[in-house]
Amino acid sequence: MAKHVAVLMGGWVNERPVSLSSGNACADALEEAGYKVTRVDVDRNIAQILQDLSPDVVFNALHGPFGEDGCIQGILEVLGIPYTHSGVMASAVAMNKVKAKAVMKASGIPVAEEMVVSREEAARSHVMEPPYVIKPISDGSSFGVLIVREGQEYPPQELTGSDWQHGEVVMVERYIPGRELTCAVMGDVALGVIEIVPLGHTFYDYDSKYVPGGSQHVLPAKILPSVYQELQKLSLKAHQALGCRGVSRADFRFNEGPNGTGELICLEVNTQPGMTPTSLLPEIAAHAGHDFKALVSWIVEDASCGR
Repeated sequence: MAKHVAVLMGGWVNERPVSLSSGNACADALEEAGYKVTRVDVDRNIAQILQDLSPDVVFNALHGPFGEDGCIQGILEVLGIPYTHSGVMASAVAMNKVKAKAVMKASGIPVAEEMVVSREEAARSHVMEPPYVIKPISDGSSFGVLIVREGQEYPPQELTGSDWQHGEVVMVERYIPGRELTCAVMGDVALGVIEIVPLGHTFYDYDSKYVPGGSQHVLPAKILPSVYQELQKLSLKAHQALGCRGVSRADFRFNEGPNGTGELICLEVNTQPGMTPTSLLPEIAAHAGHDFKALVSWIVEDASCGR
């Protein structure tokens, strides 16, 4: 009998549209692969819904808070339903940029210097010599990311707006110029490296991530073989240091010559990489010989509790 997979998607956070796109793409592929699939638009009564459904496996296609930070993983552990991607601890730590960087730094993975301040403090005056980046501590999809350029007189005043939804405390991080590179990990194997070139955007923001034509993906990235291999090594090391399971994706900046320092800096590890038509993980997996149907099938077969 076909394995019954509940695909969790949607939710009520900023990343809802991305999650619906990821979830429906995965559900379509799983149906094509022969699984019995139930699509679940997640609400706060999700525990009851899953108890009633009693699936064999949960495919977690949620993004952002609640879906990516250990909360839904904890519910699934309590219910005893095998689930995909990382477990409670790895999800919680990786989602918190400050804690994730502390773990990576302790494991010898290069990260940018950062400080944690209140948003009022960050808005009042430069807490770090520009250029620097202001990031919410636990948000995804580049929501709330602000870049402060060299020579900018004042910090960004968006921080003081009544519509600010990204927490009262922010991370201020040294800006790393250079190229945007990302590497996916599948199980215990680092796959290929993509260079992301945003088109018409100053950085790899929400639109360049999810709007078709928002960025150009160069796969394999045109970098020296030694840098390519180092990036793969660091991605796998970060995946293991954080205790990730299933698939993950590590994002880097590479500041090469002629005036660059040759720095390769890990920005963050994503435990719930996007699975939309413009997402990076499916593209990297396909390049390694895993088409989309094979990728989602592998993720389902990797599912377990106690992750």
